[in-house]
Amino acid sequence: MPAVAASLFLAACGAEAISSAPSPEAAEQALACEAAPSKPPVSNGLPDVSLPCLGDGPDIRLADLRGPLVVNVWAQWCGPCREEAPYLAELQRKAGGKVKLLGIDYADPRSELAVQFAREHGLAYPHLVDAEKAVQQPLKVGGPPLTAFVDEDGKVVYVHRGVLKSQQELDQLVQDKLGVTL
Repeated sequence: MPAVAASLFLAACGAEAISSAPSPEAAEQALACEAAPSKPPVSNGLPDVSLPCLGDGPDIRLADLRGPLVVNVWAQWCGPCREEAPYLAELQRKAGGKVKLLGIDYADPRSELAVQFAREHGLAYPHLVDAEKAVQQPLKVGGPPLTAFVDEDGKVVYVHRGVLKSQQELDQLVQDKLGVTL
């Protein structure tokens, strides 16, 4: 049952694809977060920190999350983040619930621009705010973008530092690191 609840946390927050021009209501719903059931932290898992939701919803404790999950650390001021955003939007569209996505808006002083960034790029999945760089040390974030791959047990099985260069690269990482074929 906990795995189902964790799936619902992310799946319910953006299961619908959003077109390039979503309605404001659809975009706000897509950025919404739902609490995940509390779980013990996992060795080599996501850090035991809670971050506020960029959209509507409660703070989310990263250590509660299980995969298959792709966590993308980004910022609206980050040029490479803009380059890879279409690949993440396409992954969400193609994944059909087989892989969950979570964004972390990192060290971003302008949350209103972060919301606009997510909407403009069709990133219709939950996003959290890390204004204080709480994930910097545990995930060894030198700067965005950074993409972490989390397995069904909650372990971070791979961290890609820097920009994702193509849809093929991202899809291959999901297959190789999470065992999910799209």
